[in-house]
Amino acid sequence: MLLFIRQLKQIWRRARLLLSWANMAKFFLALLCVIALSVFGFANGYEKKGEIGIFELKRGDLSVKFTNWGATIVSLVVPDKHGKLDDVVLGYDSIQEYQNDTSYFGSIVGRVANRIGGAKFTLDGVLYKLIANEGNNTLHGGTRGFSDVVWKVTKYQKDGSSPQIVFSYHSFDGEEGFPGDLLVTVKYTLIANNQLKLTMNAKALNKPTPVNLAQHTYWNLGGHNSGDILSNRLQIFGSDITVVDHYLIPTGKLEPVKGTPYDFLKPRTVGSRINKLPKGYDINYALDDGTGEYKLKKAAVVHDKKSGRMLELLTNAPGVQFYTGNYIKDVKGKGGFVYQAHAALCLETQGFPDAVNHHNFPSTIVTPKKPYNHIMLFKFSTK
Repeated sequence: MLLFIRQLKQIWRRARLLLSWANMAKFFLALLCVIALSVFGFANGYEKKGEIGIFELKRGDLSVKFTNWGATIVSLVVPDKHGKLDDVVLGYDSIQEYQNDTSYFGSIVGRVANRIGGAKFTLDGVLYKLIANEGNNTLHGGTRGFSDVVWKVTKYQKDGSSPQIVFSYHSFDGEEGFPGDLLVTVKYTLIANNQLKLTMNAKALNKPTPVNLAQHTYWNLGGHNSGDILSNRLQIFGSDITVVDHYLIPTGKLEPVKGTPYDFLKPRTVGSRINKLPKGYDINYALDDGTGEYKLKKAAVVHDKKSGRMLELLTNAPGVQFYTGNYIKDVKGKGGFVYQAHAALCLETQGFPDAVNHHNFPSTIVTPKKPYNHIMLFKFSTK
């Protein structure tokens, strides 16, 4: 700020020498406008080119903070059944920790979320080789996916009747091996009391390309530092899962969940059958009630009995990946609290994983004439 003031003084001295007194008034008015715009920008959180910042939306008792590093949800504070406010998402205290994160805490992942087997696919007769970052496979877009880039803030309204923030990112042709330039926008809006809407859009600018974005927040409705989520009651509105191999790559088959450890057709606790699985849950559910592109349907409902908090998730995506933070170990989070396995759960609505290699899965190919649209609606309440 001191440097900014010195620069203004220098500009003023030079102006007095170069301008006549007749033009001085006009110059002074223009200078005031520049100062006002600068102050407005700083006050409303707009970042300079390439800078990373923290931005907050607030409506009623719900407040959400974001960073434009990965278009990430940093915190979400919501009341429990007694009115006590808690932050219910896992995360860190500093932006630098998000830049070093390997768990994708709160970020937008892409260009293609989840896994692509063999880090390759064929589109229109052309073989594309991607960056493998999980063994021989590609996970969440590669070594530098959308969670590891600076997004531009194109709109920011902190409060009022419709608080919102819009992030945008231009993914270049060949980034992480994916074809074509892609313009992506992510819009977070508080649309009602205790409701957060997320709209993800993408437009292929010159070539067909796979697109499958996901929001990777880790939820613990008891509070980010309240321990594990094994006692949370969960219902998932998906009758089938996409079966995976040992490396969590889909085989192309769908199997019913009824009577298996993956059966959450009726509400039950997350931990009730988790011991029947090697590490925990990390599987995609094919959602019921159709796959209409614009139709919102229930994906899942989570209830934390102790706090009374409930989260209802709706989407227009065909699937939801349920993940119980199986690989979290000794991760130092907010306030120095150390997160362990099952400290939270992820509900990532998305297209089916590895869809580019399974023609029987809903297509994730976006073209210049067929843009990408993905909606998530988070409804918070208490019971």
